[in-house]
Amino acid sequence: MRRRLASVRARATLGTTLVVAVALLAAGTAVLLSLWTNLSDQAGTQAERTAREVAAELAAGQPYRALSLDDDRPVQVVTEDGTLVAVSEHLERISGTGTDTVRPASPPAAEPSGEGDGAGDGEGDSDVEDDDSAGAAGLRPGEIAEDPAYSDGSATVDGESADYRFAAVEVETEDRGTLTVYAGAPLSTERTAVRTALTVMLIGFPLVLAVVAGVTWLMTRRALRPVEGIRREMAAITASADLARRVPEPDSHDEVARLARTTNETLAALEAAVERQRRFVADASHELRSPIASLRTQLEVGAAHPELLDVPGAVEDTVRLQNLAADLLLLARLDAGERPTEARVDLAALAREEAAGRVRVSVDAEPADVSGSRGQLRRVLANLLDNAQRHAREAVTVTVRREGGRAVVAVADDGDGVPEADRERVFERFVRLDAARSRDDGGAGLGLAIARDVAERHGGTLTVRGTPEGGALFELRLPAV
Repeated sequence: MRRRLASVRARATLGTTLVVAVALLAAGTAVLLSLWTNLSDQAGTQAERTAREVAAELAAGQPYRALSLDDDRPVQVVTEDGTLVAVSEHLERISGTGTDTVRPASPPAAEPSGEGDGAGDGEGDSDVEDDDSAGAAGLRPGEIAEDPAYSDGSATVDGESADYRFAAVEVETEDRGTLTVYAGAPLSTERTAVRTALTVMLIGFPLVLAVVAGVTWLMTRRALRPVEGIRREMAAITASADLARRVPEPDSHDEVARLARTTNETLAALEAAVERQRRFVADASHELRSPIASLRTQLEVGAAHPELLDVPGAVEDTVRLQNLAADLLLLARLDAGERPTEARVDLAALAREEAAGRVRVSVDAEPADVSGSRGQLRRVLANLLDNAQRHAREAVTVTVRREGGRAVVAVADDGDGVPEADRERVFERFVRLDAARSRDDGGAGLGLAIARDVAERHGGTLTVRGTPEGGALFELRLPAV
């Protein structure tokens, strides 16, 4: 059991930790993506602002050499045919723009010659979406395109290499045609922020998971502690066979408390059943001892003195013994939960059959069919009539009728009746209210107990109350067909 409890704690802890881990992973991924997107958008906005500033100067007719090119960030000005005509100083390498050259092809006309180091090779490999033709077709001289194009690349400025977010802005000039301005904003800040957030998550998430696992382990252990107490007490009850003991019930109102209460109810029912069984065995042994002893005595006397053998007495004791054994066998079958056979039985006809041949018994019956065992129901009527005849002064009346969905059999006598305080006790096994009555006259005290058990097995009830004349009235109520 301890292993099982530990396994429950482990499974609960593992399951909770996995759920939290998945949630943290999803949340962390979403945070990182959102952070990277927002910071990349900010870098793109900075790059676009720089590109538009240069494009505004070009639209105003500013010469290439007089452009305000940021020395700290890569800026390129490219013609419609892909020729680099202006570039920021200290730019040593670039990728991800319209051209990867970093020196103008030649000094532009009508401007002082620059230090061009050779002609470019035309169009370079571009990683951006090239919208030059569309810009040339849709822009008027001096107009700047509204929608820039973005790309990611890298550049080396003054010996320092870094990743950049590039913005490409087209501008239409009067004398130089369509020009494209590429300007970059570094992504180092964005990457640093994402890297920092990732580091925090890699450190923080395991700590959070460790805390969740620890708290879950402790809470599960605390929740299962009453279960361990129940287990220990049940083990002690099993070892000592003391059914009077009970498991501890927690003060809470959760499932464990309900389990403890149900366990105690089960122990109480088991204790009552065992005690009833012990009493039954003791009473049965006591009741069997008398006819067996009497029969043995008569046989021993008959063996020694055949002329003194009381054959009728021996037969009577044998019959008593046989009836008692039959009663005990029927009770054992009822206690074992034997279900009655499903047959249609007319209680009126059964009552008339059982009353036939009995003196001082009158029957007033109307048809009332029930479903059950004909033999067991006959036994109930026989026991009720035997009991009524033993106590009646002059007459016994049997009435059979229907009341709604019930069939009712009433057996009344004109005897002394049953005291109200004993009206439940008479249905207990081996109970005889008249202590002065002999066993030969009163029986073993099993008839009414058998009658009630059979009635309950058939879904009915058997009760006793007084009659206006002072006698006893036993009522058997069964579901009618």
